[in-house]
Amino acid sequence: MKATFWFDPMCPWAWITSRWVLEVEQVRDVQVNWQVMSLGVLNEGNDVPAEYAELIKRTWRPVRVLHAAAAKHGDQILLPLYTAMGNRFHLEKQKDVDLVIAAALTEVGLEAGLASAAGSTDFDELVRSSHAGAIAMSGKGVGTPVIAIDDLEGKPVGFFGPIMTPIPRGEAAGKMWDGFVLVAQVPGVVEIKRTRIDGPKVD
Repeated sequence: MKATFWFDPMCPWAWITSRWVLEVEQVRDVQVNWQVMSLGVLNEGNDVPAEYAELIKRTWRPVRVLHAAAAKHGDQILLPLYTAMGNRFHLEKQKDVDLVIAAALTEVGLEAGLASAAGSTDFDELVRSSHAGAIAMSGKGVGTPVIAIDDLEGKPVGFFGPIMTPIPRGEAAGKMWDGFVLVAQVPGVVEIKRTRIDGPKVD
């Protein structure tokens, strides 16, 4: 089975779901195509608290660098670079976005000069295009992540989430994936939701 996973590297909920999907790849025959979406684009025009608005501004920086890296090295670089960024953002709780970007590029063995994309608008069209791909799969009014798989007719269908905590591991991850696939393949299913009962447990 092929799946496409859209993420914003600074979203802790997307991080949890992405680590679940990596567990799934170990216990199910799934091949994942990693793509980028943007909290910055997602929140354009929204009335958000000032503190969150500042965070949203910063989210553009790593997303642009991810696109710059993919433009030069191909989409296969997205997962390792996302992991290098995510470990610092979510596990180490680093707050300085530019330090995270620089360290992640070094860890993955990429050119330090790619960090300059963070403050440039050169890749914003690609950011918006990739983000639009996620929205085309899931519809408006969603967040990050978005996962798309094929339905029973072989047509891709996308869903926001699943949002969960903590990260399912091993066969538990596989069983949850099985359930996700079953739900995704039922025509007309658009939402399963309840109030969050805990904050994100990212490790």
